[in-house]
Amino acid sequence: MSHSAHSAHGPSEEQPDQASRIGVRLTNVTKRYGGKPVVDDISIDIRRGEFVTFLGPSGSGKTTTLSMIAGFTQVSEGGIQIHDRSVAAVPPHKRDIGMVFQNYALFPHRTVAGNVAFPLERRRIGKAERAKMVGDALAMVHMTDYAERTPSELSGGQQQRVALARALVYNPAVLLMDEPLGALDKKLRDWLQSEIKRIHLEVRSTFLYVTHDQEEALSLSDRIAVFNNGRIEQLGTPQELYESPSTLFVGTFVGDSTLVRGTGFTSVAGHSTGNAAGHRVAGRGTTPDSTAAVLIRPEKLALQSVGSALPTGHCGIPVTIRTATYLGNAWRYELRLPDGSTGMAKTDSEAPGAVPGSALTAVWDPANAVVLADDGGAGEFLT
Repeated sequence: MSHSAHSAHGPSEEQPDQASRIGVRLTNVTKRYGGKPVVDDISIDIRRGEFVTFLGPSGSGKTTTLSMIAGFTQVSEGGIQIHDRSVAAVPPHKRDIGMVFQNYALFPHRTVAGNVAFPLERRRIGKAERAKMVGDALAMVHMTDYAERTPSELSGGQQQRVALARALVYNPAVLLMDEPLGALDKKLRDWLQSEIKRIHLEVRSTFLYVTHDQEEALSLSDRIAVFNNGRIEQLGTPQELYESPSTLFVGTFVGDSTLVRGTGFTSVAGHSTGNAAGHRVAGRGTTPDSTAAVLIRPEKLALQSVGSALPTGHCGIPVTIRTATYLGNAWRYELRLPDGSTGMAKTDSEAPGAVPGSALTAVWDPANAVVLADDGGAGEFLT
């Protein structure tokens, strides 16, 4: 697997004016602690005005990468540029970045307006201009009426909006956000996601966002960099990651899925072979004898009675229904597969006979599934 990920216009194939459109560039960036790399040779170009999310489990390197961009953590190897300027020797407060933390980091003795004004005071902005900029920032996050309150008089969501206003008040080139919504309840988190998206469209700064929440990443981002073990497994749009994952890790980490494992699912001269004929093949480094996994998204998996003929060209496996959950606009079924693993199907209407303990056949169109390299066990196929 490649250790790096580039945008469509990476450094080696830039047009003459391409560099001026790069907001943040990481080139072969590595960070080691005690000789062990926690970020391993990452390269990525982030366009000006783009919203990019670093997504991955705890310990995958995403927060360390954000910290190196901010200047809080020193790079062991490689280079970082912000708006075409190397920031290797530039302290954090001179990198033209704003920062939003999960714990808000507001000054308890300052009012809301005083907190937002603080970075302007540090930059010696005049009082009249400062007042206007604070007012504009508070209006942007709908906190004008709270200007004279202190942080202790605000809810968690309100405090986070103040932190966002403070980070944006001086119009930084890049806004960095480290799991800013992690401490909030789901309803408030969903609302603030829409607010962050609205603000990004309004200010058009480059936003870099760190989260381990794949739904959050899918809803917010122009592109997502999926981190695993200090490397970027895949960089792409939410749709690309969901519909065309390049590795099994990406396919299972981004969105729900059902995996059918086995052999003979790889491609020969561009055509898939074996039981998975017609499947899209995305696995890396596989051979005709490799163990592979067919990944099917829940909404692409249908349920039908055992013994019924499969639709023409479709594949199926016998499953047992573990749970059936009504979601209001859909039904979600947890499935037990022949190899003992768990899968999931999601249907618009209730599937006949799909009650816990019942045996059914899960059916899919190979065109809607992806084959990925895997070293797991084999699954049973019906064709």
